[in-house]
Amino acid sequence: MCLATSQLGVRNRVLTLARVDSLRVFDRPEATVVQAPLQWEPASCSIGLSLFALYREQAQWADIIHVHYPWPFADLVHLISRVRKPVVMTYHSDIVRQSLLERFYAPLRACFFNQVSVIVATSPNYLESSTFLGGYRHKTRVIPLGLSTEAKVSPTVQARSYVDECFGSGFFLFVGVLRYYKGLDTLLDAAKQTGFPVVIAGKGPEEERLKAKAEKLGLDNVQFAGFVSEDVKAVLFERARAVVFPSCFRSEAFGVTLLEGLLHGKPLISCELGTGTSFVNNHGQTGFVVAPANAHELSEAMRSLVKDEARAIEMGKAGYERLQSLFSGDVVGRSYYKLYKNAVADVSTVSGKK
Repeated sequence: MCLATSQLGVRNRVLTLARVDSLRVFDRPEATVVQAPLQWEPASCSIGLSLFALYREQAQWADIIHVHYPWPFADLVHLISRVRKPVVMTYHSDIVRQSLLERFYAPLRACFFNQVSVIVATSPNYLESSTFLGGYRHKTRVIPLGLSTEAKVSPTVQARSYVDECFGSGFFLFVGVLRYYKGLDTLLDAAKQTGFPVVIAGKGPEEERLKAKAEKLGLDNVQFAGFVSEDVKAVLFERARAVVFPSCFRSEAFGVTLLEGLLHGKPLISCELGTGTSFVNNHGQTGFVVAPANAHELSEAMRSLVKDEARAIEMGKAGYERLQSLFSGDVVGRSYYKLYKNAVADVSTVSGKK
């Protein structure tokens, strides 16, 4: 978002919490980044008390504030700071797992959402399936997440040699953090049923349990690559037969890995969750969409891509074209740029300014 809008003349600053001991400010091509110390993370909600003063300071500089939801602490910071600037919110996901805590958070959220100028859902699928967003349709727009074709990495010779030696080619690739909702148990079961090579790249809280399951199932066709560098990841996408993204809960709201698969011209396999995953992956055109937590359907989709290589190649080409038309940095950047301009203009009209 920042890279694409900056090319249109927007100046961006990113205010965030990070594991730093003191305030850290540095410049990147897309934005000036301001990192405040992260102090606590109860229920996966990042908190840092210095954010209150920093938020007021940065808000004075800004014409418009762009927040990303869910982050309940950001709601609190905005309300207590009494900042009066137009607010754009990108709504990434419903609160799925912390349903009990959500009841206590609901009044704070309602106050914050009333002050938000416009809400952006990242796919029409999510807007349609989110019960909560249904109450804010009057100020919700759809702009997907994007990926610039310039983001495609040119791998080093060393990275290519490493992947070729350790993983070969023609495998089914998963890339992501190994979390409970990623559906990797289903992928392991499908690997058992098909015998096809599978590479799982990433680390996370489910790693050791998944490795133990793979060992128990005797899956010598499954390799865990761990955390990989950007150039190694690029080679993995190049060498893969297809990208498998078997997430099985609504916590998976979009799936940027699917965009990376489109960028590299690979067919996709994902699950129907009523979220953006089925917006990125158009069933039958860019790949297959299967039922969540269904190893049989996942196995059949994998077999189809192996059996009909010509169709798999055509799906990969269609995926790249879909990326260019719907998810490119240029398309997403222009959409946000227009949204920013309109939000600022609306405030100016109300205040009597030109």
